[in-house]
Amino acid sequence: MAEAADFQGTRPSPARRWLRRTASAVLGAPLLAGLLAVPAAGAAPAAEPAKAPTGSRTVAVSLNTLSPSVPAEDDTLTVSGTLTNKGKETISSAEVDLRVGPRLSGRGEVDDASKRSAYVPGVDPVTVGDKYTVKFPKLAKGISQDFTLTVPVDKLGLDDPGVYQLGVSVSGRTTTAPYEQVLGIERSFLPWQPEASDSRTNLTFLWPLIASPHVTAETRSDEQQTPVFTNDELAKELAPGGRLEQMVSLGSRLPVTWVVDPDLLASVAAMAGKYEVESGDTTVPGRNQAVAKQWLTALEKVVEDGKVIALPFADPDLASIAHRGKNVSGTLSHLQNASAVAATTVETILHVKPSTDFAWPVNGAVDSSIVDVATSAGAHNVIARSDSFRETTELPYTPTAARPIGGGTTAVVADARLSTLFDGDMSRAGSSTRAVQKFLAQTLALTEQAPDNERSIVVAPPRMPTAAQAQTMARALEGLAGNRWTQPLDLVAAAEVKPDPRAASKVPRASAYPKKLRAQELPTQAFQDIRTTQGSLDSFETILTQPERVVTPFGNAVNRSMSTSWRGRSLEAQQYRDAVRDYLQSLTSEVQLIEKSDVTLSGRSATIPVTVQNKLVQGVDRLVLRLTSDNIRLKFNDDGSMAELPVRIAGGHSQSVKFDTATSANGRAQVTARLYTEDGTQYGEEMTFTVKVSEVTPTVLLVIAGGLLLLVLAGIRMYSHRKRAVASDTADGNGDGPEQPSDPTPDTGPESGAPSGTGEKVDR
Repeated sequence: MAEAADFQGTRPSPARRWLRRTASAVLGAPLLAGLLAVPAAGAAPAAEPAKAPTGSRTVAVSLNTLSPSVPAEDDTLTVSGTLTNKGKETISSAEVDLRVGPRLSGRGEVDDASKRSAYVPGVDPVTVGDKYTVKFPKLAKGISQDFTLTVPVDKLGLDDPGVYQLGVSVSGRTTTAPYEQVLGIERSFLPWQPEASDSRTNLTFLWPLIASPHVTAETRSDEQQTPVFTNDELAKELAPGGRLEQMVSLGSRLPVTWVVDPDLLASVAAMAGKYEVESGDTTVPGRNQAVAKQWLTALEKVVEDGKVIALPFADPDLASIAHRGKNVSGTLSHLQNASAVAATTVETILHVKPSTDFAWPVNGAVDSSIVDVATSAGAHNVIARSDSFRETTELPYTPTAARPIGGGTTAVVADARLSTLFDGDMSRAGSSTRAVQKFLAQTLALTEQAPDNERSIVVAPPRMPTAAQAQTMARALEGLAGNRWTQPLDLVAAAEVKPDPRAASKVPRASAYPKKLRAQELPTQAFQDIRTTQGSLDSFETILTQPERVVTPFGNAVNRSMSTSWRGRSLEAQQYRDAVRDYLQSLTSEVQLIEKSDVTLSGRSATIPVTVQNKLVQGVDRLVLRLTSDNIRLKFNDDGSMAELPVRIAGGHSQSVKFDTATSANGRAQVTARLYTEDGTQYGEEMTFTVKVSEVTPTVLLVIAGGLLLLVLAGIRMYSHRKRAVASDTADGNGDGPEQPSDPTPDTGPESGAPSGTGEKVDR
């Protein structure tokens, strides 16, 4: 009996109770099973009943609180929760018991215990005693009841330090089974380390401040370039109780390493000033400046003495780039640019110098191509995860996180079991408490694996934790506050820890990359869209007198198009890329050729004007207007069918560019006008118009001159005739003279007020 007690890590009295109950259960179980298996004599086979929870799954037990999560010798343990009868019958004489023990050995036993759902006699802990129970006369079906159990820690039978099983069970009777049986059980863990251990594990916990993109490429034309947000959802995350507000508030009192997306900082800084929000086909003024300023102020105060890791701007999806984007020209240069602006952004806004030496692929899943892409952007440390970097040898302990993988690069391998504990829905109290206790149990079991081998462990939680997940993570870290078996270490220091030579350091092959993650990656088309947009931006930039007003917002938008946050949101990602492209096209079309009507030339030479309009606020320069004729009868500058002239226009103005032409024969010529950048890249749409050549020959000029001479002579003759007539009348003494007929009616019609006909006449 003494050996059994020592093995279980319990005191003799609880051990004897446990053995007695176990023996009774083991001996009675076969007999009970036999009785239930024998049908009544002559009874027909019963119809298969509708599926419903039975046995130890009849009652759902939720452990909502467990305090303290890491008890000391003089503490009182309080466990509260909820019972819900999911069976078809009312339960009578229900009794809620607290169960503790035996002590678990190793991380594997912790995992095994957490997987069990049904009650297993002889395996599950024994009850603490009848003194610490809660009784319910009945539990009606479908009804929930709250309970609270309070037990002094010295009554729990805890001996040697370690992880103990802890459970709450409910026993009772039903009409069908009128004997006492366990009808529901929920398990948890109780870490027992009353005094600080001589050997402690270095624990690095990443605290990510990352959000999905909220800022468009669009800015207003004012001097401040007022930014435009897709929506005001970011303000909800920053407001009190919001996800990001909780991350800063909770993290401010925890020993964590801040992992920051610079785009989030830039977006919040933009929101702190004047900004607008898309609303249908228009925009409305943003009104959450105070929330943004408050959040930035709080964060700046929190990180002033802490370690900050800056990811590349907009947290680009390294796996998508490696698997689908790196062969699309320009993609890697975008990643390098995102890394280059990261440090500047963080320093400008938070006034701290961050480390930009880390890359964090999604879920820490890596292969050689992902590592290559990460290092090409300047990272020398890749945050991986142990379910990707699997151990190839049977190590009896969890090795240190840092692993050299060649080329001066270190893989910082986060512990998968600890990192994924907070992935689920932590909004339910039972789920949150279970995650906290399992986290504490795993860290203690990890330390006990090799107490003489101090190791460094990294925890990489969800990339964008919900508020509930953040609260659960904080509670878990608060449980380690006494540093009884762990001590905090920042990520930069963790990457520099001497690696374990026995730990896996070979980068997984591409075929080992999880299919589920690969299916969520950005498609190759996304990177082709980005390349097209960048090409248009490069062309547009060259003609602007203030290119920075366009290059910066569009460059940031291009980086946001590669964000990791688009995983699982392919339609939204496509819509964002399309919006960036469409807005850029709308800007480039503001510099355009004005449609021109057909032109008629009279004479051997003339000047043809073509108008270029600039509706942008800023001026354009380094543009060339090219005219091309399809007919040799119309030449430019007397020497060819093509001519070019430079174009420079102030913002909001138009310019008429005049081309000298020469004609050699009558007829029509088709002229094409198009804008080009100085390097010969086509800009905008071409415009065509027709030039009609109508030359006046010398013979025609002689005929016209002869006609004019005859008219002049006729006029002189008429004048002489009238002069003689007036003189004759005067000689006769009649001063009035004869009555004269009125001037003849003009042979030209009155001037028309109607618009001129189509065509534009250009004279010499």
